[in-house]
Amino acid sequence: MSDYATGSPAPSSFIRIEAKALEELAARLDGTMLGHFEQAVSLLLDSFARRSRVIVTGIGKSGLIARKIAATLRSTGTPAHYLHPAEAIHGDLGMLSRGDTVIALSASGETEELLRLIPLLKRLADRLIVFCGNANSTLAEAGDVVLDTSVSAEACPNNLAPTASTTVMLALGDALALEVSRRRGWKAEDFAELHPGGRLGKKLARVSDLMHTGDALPHVGPSTPMPDVIYEMSRKQLGMTTVLDGDGQLLGMISDGDLRRLLERDGGKALDHAAENIMNVAPLTIAGSAFASSALALMEEKKITSLIVVRSNGQAEGVLHLHDLWTLELL
Repeated sequence: MSDYATGSPAPSSFIRIEAKALEELAARLDGTMLGHFEQAVSLLLDSFARRSRVIVTGIGKSGLIARKIAATLRSTGTPAHYLHPAEAIHGDLGMLSRGDTVIALSASGETEELLRLIPLLKRLADRLIVFCGNANSTLAEAGDVVLDTSVSAEACPNNLAPTASTTVMLALGDALALEVSRRRGWKAEDFAELHPGGRLGKKLARVSDLMHTGDALPHVGPSTPMPDVIYEMSRKQLGMTTVLDGDGQLLGMISDGDLRRLLERDGGKALDHAAENIMNVAPLTIAGSAFASSALALMEEKKITSLIVVRSNGQAEGVLHLHDLWTLELL
């Protein structure tokens, strides 16, 4: 017989306590805390405009959340670093430059290591944003902007281990970073530049990173006879070839399907044609700057296996094949 049947709280109760803390945070953001949040956003936007950095600090569980907030700020385009309060007074304070903005996290607002830093932070940093659960604390009183991270109860049954309070800090830090990036007009293209590796980087890969170009680009001229067209298609092994003029301008495309239809129609006379007689003069194209995921969506919609990559002036730049996207695990 499980403990839950005898009256012990189910594990889901811990989640509900943290969810309730997040609901309370959201309500404060919609009400009394909105003005303070707007001030914090403005300070971070100004810091970015002045090419200053954001330094996030905290110790213990709050320190772990501070590291995550700094990472989220960085990944959404705001230069940010984590400063360990204890290490700061042993040399790491050199990380802080005049004009930087500091975000300090403490549930109680009375964390000894942070309080030691306050005089130094006030002297070196331009502004101090405080995440704190106690508006009357020493840290809160030192802050230029104070964001309330109080909770009615921790998820810990003894109301001791930081659980709901750290969840609230994390969510508030995410909201702050995302609002700053939104107001700066941060786009998926910008995000891709900072995330070139891993599965996320694969999803944000550009067509230009994957396309076949240079000698690997299949191409023939408009007057190329069919035997040479077939040879080029076989040699490049993409099941198609572009048809280009002398300046590299895209005139059309010939696919395996075009060849099959030609053979069905003309039989033994099929090889008498030139490329311009059977090419598709309106092939689907895509820009090299497009995301690979966008190319995949277009291929799936049109039920095709390749796209021609063109420059803005109409010159063929490369070819993207469906097989190239398999390496990205997008399928």
